[in-house]
Amino acid sequence: MPLTPLDIHNKEFTRSFRGYDEDQVNEFLDQVIKDYEALIRENKDYQNQTIALQERLDHFMNIEDSLSKTIIVAQEAADEVRNNAKKEAQLILKEAEKNADRIINESLTRSRKVALEIEELKKQASIYRTRFRTLLEAQLELLNNEGWQSMQFDQEKVSE
Repeated sequence: MPLTPLDIHNKEFTRSFRGYDEDQVNEFLDQVIKDYEALIRENKDYQNQTIALQERLDHFMNIEDSLSKTIIVAQEAADEVRNNAKKEAQLILKEAEKNADRIINESLTRSRKVALEIEELKKQASIYRTRFRTLLEAQLELLNNEGWQSMQFDQEKVSE
């Protein structure tokens, strides 16, 4: 067990015939007590400082751990956002491609339909032209027919 200043103060030495001067020993012991008390106080102060510094170190280590975890979480969140953005971009691209394919297919269908309608209109126009030509030729033939000339001639006689 370590000595305390009180142990040093209460220490009694046996007396001998040719021993040391008691006053010098007592003065020396008083000085040792003062120095020892100062050392104990200083040691206690150092212990308190060590405890305070350890608490601060623990606090800063906790902050460091928290920051490290926060950085990791932020990196994971950024990676997740980046991955989600890539997925969303791919989905948008696929949707745009589908829409483009649909629009192209609709356009092709419409153009085929219009082409068929044009062909049908051309056929109808050709048929109409042929019928009209036939009608005109028939009418022209009637006009060129001799019976028409005689009818016209008979009408001129009636009007006179």
